[in-house]
Amino acid sequence: MNITATITQFCHQTWQLEANIQLVQQEQNITYLVTDKTPFHPVSHIWPDHPADRGTITVNNQEYSVVNCLVGAVELATNTLYVDKSIPIKRDQPGWVFVVVHCVDIESNQLIIGESLLLSVDKTYQQALSRGHSAGHLAFLALNKVLTQQGYWRKDADRKDPLGHYDFNSYAQETSFVSEDKCMDTYRLGKTLRKRGLNSAEVLQHLIEIENEINQQVKSWLTSGHEISMRCQGEHLTDSRYWQCHLAEGELVEIPCGGTHIDTLKELQTIAVTLRESESNYIEMQTDVTPKTR
Repeated sequence: MNITATITQFCHQTWQLEANIQLVQQEQNITYLVTDKTPFHPVSHIWPDHPADRGTITVNNQEYSVVNCLVGAVELATNTLYVDKSIPIKRDQPGWVFVVVHCVDIESNQLIIGESLLLSVDKTYQQALSRGHSAGHLAFLALNKVLTQQGYWRKDADRKDPLGHYDFNSYAQETSFVSEDKCMDTYRLGKTLRKRGLNSAEVLQHLIEIENEINQQVKSWLTSGHEISMRCQGEHLTDSRYWQCHLAEGELVEIPCGGTHIDTLKELQTIAVTLRESESNYIEMQTDVTPKTR
């Protein structure tokens, strides 16, 4: 069977679909399953900020758990599957396709190449991750804005964010982790950032004031209730995807992002941002969401 790049549907609020089996591989106590399309979001092997979706597959009226979901790459000449950190190539390498690998609690001999099955994402879990991820975007945009407008930069920074503010998030972010209704970002205020013009000592001295202003800004954005959309340049994992929202700033904000997201700011009741110095020259920004009850 000719293996094709997985058609992804996790940006389209799709939580269940039928798909055809393309590849099955047994790895110790787990089975790797690759289908022609999927509603599952895999954790990235390059920037694992957004966790894998949870859910089930249904085969012959029997339901089995998807215990993890990873990125894979298949060498077409040999149909060899490489998974997660073992992937030896970058995207768009000729002779390779990138696929979503469902890690399934089922014996591989129960899955037949070419047959169809039902893939079902845990919608509640995915939506909680989506709320946390979208809130994290709002938080870092607010952080960038506050640091720019309140004079924490002593000279012009070359890199600007979509709202035209100095992109502290891009310069300083070391890690970002999304969880259910939460996002945790870590920033390094090192020598390089100070040379770029950030007054790091002043930032650390005024974390409470900065935190308060971020929360005021995010609250203002939430009242707009604008829609959120994902602009996809294609239907495969290696195609670029962009988070879009107006935020009542007069222009469409667009951020490259491969995660899942909510449809509208109306899904968020509140966002609470907390800043703290975690260790010398490091700060953490925790973003917590209270979802709107229906």
